[in-house]
This record gives sequence, structure tokens and C-alpha cells, in this order.
Amino acid sequence: MKDYIEQDIKKLVSSSYGACLATDKITVEGEPVRFMYREPTEEGMDSGWRFTAGTEDQEYMDNPSNSGIFDVNTIANYDPRIIPYLKAPHETAWELDEETGKFVQTEY
Repeated sequence: MKDYIEQDIKKLVSSSYGACLATDKITVEGEPVRFMYREPTEEGMDSGWRFTAGTEDQEYMDNPSNSGIFDVNTIANYDPRIIPYLKAPHETAWELDEETGKFVQTEY
């Protein structure tokens, strides 16, 4: 499990991406990103990106204490495989193909 402190975070992507939502399965339990989607943004620094481990059930997702707001760069430090997809348009979704280790576009 990766346990980052602020000085451990490397600048992997531009800060212009803004903020995202990621679940504790990634940031606390150390699971990889297996599902990511980009919602339309409504305000401020929200990039629209949402990152999950893909193992969360609806009850877990409905509990706001199981996720947090992070700079997109922070989540890129947890799982750099997301970087090539960060310029994807809003209303797109990507799921990890466990066999190839690559993300494939899926239904939003």
C-alpha cells in the first residue's frame, strides 16, 4: 500500500487538471484504479474525474466518508496508468482490462 505524504508527491501532470474524486480503496487501501469516468464539471477546480478501484459496492459509494477530493496529480502518483487518459472528454468512462493492463473505453 502506498502511503504518500506531501513531499513524496511528484509532479507527473499539470496542476491545470484540477481536482478529482477518488475512493479510499485507492488512496487508503492501495488498490489500483480499475474504473475512471469524467463527469461534466459544474464549478471551480473540479476536473470531472472520478477514480474507483472497481470493487466498491453501492453502499460503499453512497457513504461520502469513503472518498475524498484530491488534485488529479496526486491520483496519478498512486496509479500513473491514468495519465494518458486525462485529456479524455467529459462524459467518457474507462475500465481496466485485467488481462492487458490497459484501460478500454466503456459506456459512460
